[in-house]
Amino acid sequence: MRNSFLGKRIRGGGYAIKGAWLLLKHEQSIQVQFVIAIIMCVAGYFFEITKTEWMFQFLAIGLIMTAEGLNSALEAMADFVHPDFHNKIGHIKDIAAGAVFIAAITAVIIGAIIYFPYIF
Repeated sequence: MRNSFLGKRIRGGGYAIKGAWLLLKHEQSIQVQFVIAIIMCVAGYFFEITKTEWMFQFLAIGLIMTAEGLNSALEAMADFVHPDFHNKIGHIKDIAAGAVFIAAITAVIIGAIIYFPYIF
């Protein structure tokens, strides 16, 4: 079963869970985003947001966590390939950080659309 289709999928899922755990354990940006995600979920519970609002909130959280994870992986790969400072590597890292920034702004806008009516 180890090399079967199902066995490979199960093993791949294990690698994905391991990767998510490594992100949460070692990456400060993911840890910060995880705490913010918990706070937003508590807020959602407190304000009794709708199912649709929950969906958008979880999509925003997933967007941020995914962008942060990909950014961390890209930075680690860039540092492995070229450990010393290099302008091109810096440019690539800046673009990846910019993608995280766009995801963060999107999540803030979604959060504002959801929570402003409850707060004001």
